[in-house]
Amino acid sequence: MRIAMIASEAAPFIKTGGLGDVMQALPAELARIPGNQVSLFLPYYKKVKYDPAVEAELVSSFTVNLTWRQQYVGLFRWAGSTDSLAVYFLDNEYYFCREGLYGFYDDGERFAYYAKAVLASMTALELRPEIIHCHDWQSALVPVFLEAEYRASFPEARTVFTIHNVEYQGKADAAFFGEVLGLDDCWRGVCSFDGCVNFMKAAIVQADLVTTVSETYAEELRYPYFAHGLSGILSSRGERLVGITNGIDMGIYDPATDKALAANYSPAELAGKQLCKRALQKELGLEEKDVPLLAMVTRLASHKGIDLLCYVLRRLLERELQLVVVGTGEARYEYALQAVAADFPGKFSMNLRFDPALASRVYAGADLYLMPSKSEPCGLSQLIAMHYGAVPVVNAVGGLKDTVPPYNPETGEGRGYTFQSYNGDDFYGAIDRALGDWHANPAAWAALVQADMEADFSWAIPAQRYMELYCSIV
Repeated sequence: MRIAMIASEAAPFIKTGGLGDVMQALPAELARIPGNQVSLFLPYYKKVKYDPAVEAELVSSFTVNLTWRQQYVGLFRWAGSTDSLAVYFLDNEYYFCREGLYGFYDDGERFAYYAKAVLASMTALELRPEIIHCHDWQSALVPVFLEAEYRASFPEARTVFTIHNVEYQGKADAAFFGEVLGLDDCWRGVCSFDGCVNFMKAAIVQADLVTTVSETYAEELRYPYFAHGLSGILSSRGERLVGITNGIDMGIYDPATDKALAANYSPAELAGKQLCKRALQKELGLEEKDVPLLAMVTRLASHKGIDLLCYVLRRLLERELQLVVVGTGEARYEYALQAVAADFPGKFSMNLRFDPALASRVYAGADLYLMPSKSEPCGLSQLIAMHYGAVPVVNAVGGLKDTVPPYNPETGEGRGYTFQSYNGDDFYGAIDRALGDWHANPAAWAALVQADMEADFSWAIPAQRYMELYCSIV
């Protein structure tokens, strides 16, 4: 099958979060399926364009129009592309040669241009995908421009739109429709919602199929509490809204081969994990002793449950345990966590930075991984943590509910500890249960760690689910 993947970021070229990880792994997994030809399209950001490790050659150049604007498109092909997986970069220095990816005043115009430039690029390449798979609001206008202006070039193409996080929808004022999009007025209703242009809403109503990144999140999005205003629109898609739980690249996230670790280990040989714990304690200035080590690697944002952590933090640190947090985010949380860390030297290590190597060492050294998210479309951190042998404590929402069934110490079934309501005391209670089991039965705990590490979180099963969905609409 011929598949075009459209996204705003993908590792190893550029990433700011989970979308980048997904767009590294999913296209590669689909490309491994015999008969598939996958093309991945990305903006040619400054950080990518001037990275000497990323080699690319110019394939074509042309212009696209956004009303009165005529904008250049440079189409580059990554030198590492193959017959089964080709990566293309779309170059426009005015839009993409900036420090950072998002957060600019003209983000709407930048990604409206990108959506149109992708379709023009596929035309220039004489690429005829059967599936055009778009990810998040930055590529959400592709299904609209396809139907409004490019359908003759792609008569057989069907569109899939994946919501990675409904909170970020791509909104612009109502005038944006005429000033930038320049579409016939019959498209105004498709692109508009709640008095403004809404990129994500346009894709939801226009795409042939809408997916999101876990089964539970697909159900949650039908309710106002989770859908950020779009519950009615999403519910209207009925069975055309489907959840497929993400995987992780188990070759990249592998404690048996991870070079960032002090010692490698596997489910069959866990001794190295204890060495990683001691090395992490030494690295971060924690007391080097055998107490439960709790960890979070996260953005310090409200929907990640940081307010719950702040609520229980001092009570937690009065116990015989240690805590490591790695991440940056909202200033109020950074200040609050730093203040507590100053009061608990040797017990609480607060690391305000983005550091993938340190993150690996934290996953490897931790006994428990905390993820009290208010909402979580899928979550990758809990999957990585389990694969590294850190038992998760999670709020049972979204992908956390799908991937972390509650542990039953009587039967040994389950993968972690869960709580059912967004409440600090319930979060503390789940941690308390986990700590009780850690102390009470070391052999059972080791068996839980081993089972979590052996669980299959690869992309093979999700990729097959996507193929089934593609086949259902082609």
